[in-house]
Amino acid sequence: MSEDVLKLGLVSVSDRASGGVYEDKGLPALREWMGHALTSPWVPVERLIPDDQAAIEQTLIELCDVQGCQLVLTSGGTGPAPRDLTPEATMAVADRLMPGFGEQMRQVSLHFVPTAILSRQVGAIRGRSLILNLPGQPKSIKETLEGVRSEQGEVLVPGIFAAVPYCIDLIGGPYIETDEAVIKVFRPKSALRNKG
Repeated sequence: MSEDVLKLGLVSVSDRASGGVYEDKGLPALREWMGHALTSPWVPVERLIPDDQAAIEQTLIELCDVQGCQLVLTSGGTGPAPRDLTPEATMAVADRLMPGFGEQMRQVSLHFVPTAILSRQVGAIRGRSLILNLPGQPKSIKETLEGVRSEQGEVLVPGIFAAVPYCIDLIGGPYIETDEAVIKVFRPKSALRNKG
């Protein structure tokens, strides 16, 4: 596979969806948003797993170390319930934490629901992979990635994905480009590639 292709790990963490009790909504929401947002090439590697810390850790290690995913997005398991263990699993396999991602997700979500303060999403780096814990609800996934906009479409609070491509640059991953109508990426001028 070309070094310019983003290998994207998508993980939905849910006891009931992984057990077939109901249809998983996390993976389709992640896949759909990425399909709209990314204009550079990407390949998904998807996993649907239960809320089990050992299983989450094992999946994250496999996606980062074996599959070589430069970006891994998880959905679900970030609340205060006893089975919500995605942040613990992420921190257990992390080389470094990236606290700004969790802080920004909560800031975005607080514009929509007061219970955003109950979310425990984290961002972390393992090797040359960025791992981000996203909420479980499709609407919340979109909101945290895109941010808050005014009725006129002006960005009021940036979504976390605005910073993801530059982070991937810094850890040695492919150059990610997006549709600016969905999410405008921020890079310092020195990190921009010439168009055309």
